[in-house]
Amino acid sequence: MDTASCDGPGEQPAPPRKRADARRNQQTLLDAAAAAFVASGVDVPVRDIAARAGVGVGTIYRHFPTRSDLILAVFRHQVESCASAGPGLLASSDTPYAALTRWIDLFVDFLVTKHGLAGALQSDDAAFQTLHRYFTDRLVPACAQLLDAAATAGEVRSDVDAYQLLRGVGNLCVGDDSDPRYEARRLVGLLVAGLRVAESRSA
Repeated sequence: MDTASCDGPGEQPAPPRKRADARRNQQTLLDAAAAAFVASGVDVPVRDIAARAGVGVGTIYRHFPTRSDLILAVFRHQVESCASAGPGLLASSDTPYAALTRWIDLFVDFLVTKHGLAGALQSDDAAFQTLHRYFTDRLVPACAQLLDAAATAGEVRSDVDAYQLLRGVGNLCVGDDSDPRYEARRLVGLLVAGLRVAESRSA
């Protein structure tokens, strides 16, 4: 075996700039796919996603060989964005409760704009089997951090469970995209307002 072929310059890892460029390119594809899902559902033609991203269809398939690969990647990308937003919101908001309400708004955005995603995740495709666990593993701790901060500040009840809150918000969002008379955001706002302790309500 010619070891020179393994150790030569041509076999060196990609430099950091190229890796960063590749991550940015993939994020552009995921953002374009997410926007297309919002506009047309998860069955949107791949050519429409490619057009939004400004790339060829072949580029989409090179990164995501199947539609389920693309749906999974978009789902994970947006779950990560939502999960990682908590600390920044705590740092930039006037109060922990304000950070919590802003984060819940992001969570509602995630839920109500995924036309067709729920059905796709309930399919028999084995690729989707672990997504619910991934969803809860990432988002429940993020919500719990915000709830704990608001409870410590005396702004919300201390007996609210993050998982139950997310389930409640999720249930309120069901049907938002199919019934024009239903306003999920308003009811979610009432639910989150109901978490406040009496002193905070009167403040």
